[in-house]
Amino acid sequence: MDATVKRLVRKRPSKTQDNLVYAGVWLACFAPLVWLAWRGFSGDLGANPIEALIRQIGVWGLRLLLVGLAITPAARIFKQPRLVRFRRTVGLFAFSYIALHLLTYIGVDLFFDWNQLAKDILKRPFITLGMLGFALLVPLAVTSTNGMIRRLGRRTWQQIHNLIYLIVPLGVVHYYLLVKADHRPPLVYGAILAALLGWRAWDRWGRGKASA
Repeated sequence: MDATVKRLVRKRPSKTQDNLVYAGVWLACFAPLVWLAWRGFSGDLGANPIEALIRQIGVWGLRLLLVGLAITPAARIFKQPRLVRFRRTVGLFAFSYIALHLLTYIGVDLFFDWNQLAKDILKRPFITLGMLGFALLVPLAVTSTNGMIRRLGRRTWQQIHNLIYLIVPLGVVHYYLLVKADHRPPLVYGAILAALLGWRAWDRWGRGKASA
């Protein structure tokens, strides 16, 4: 075995290291929910705790969607291709937060009043966009398995998952319209999204130019 192969073998993470990294990712994604639960039990969610809880769960879902979009650029820029393995985990956690955000709104705020939900969807634009984003996110979550990739084929699967480039902007606009006073947080997320999409456009252009 030559020296180059030996170096590669030495650098390859062990299964234990992989498991530890995965555990760290899971804990990092799960921690905000624990933190929000603790704030709720300790009465630290302000004068309207239900509204604060619903909003914060949704905000963390949006943050995780942005993290998921940032993984590929980070993997390329820092030359760490193994980071891409965590996109699925982060994406499924993002879906879980957004589903919980919706369930909390319907169950805790509306008490499962489906007529009121229908009125909100039709009359309140931020809810209309939020529901549309969630509806588009469901196929991504359902097809986030190796088995679904094989059944659909890589090309069809990729076309479905390209919906993320519509879903995240819908999430940012949903948040912007929801906020009544301080629009700086959704604007910050919008700027991050613009940077991530801009990097993808630049990277695609660069690869196309190199192959020409």
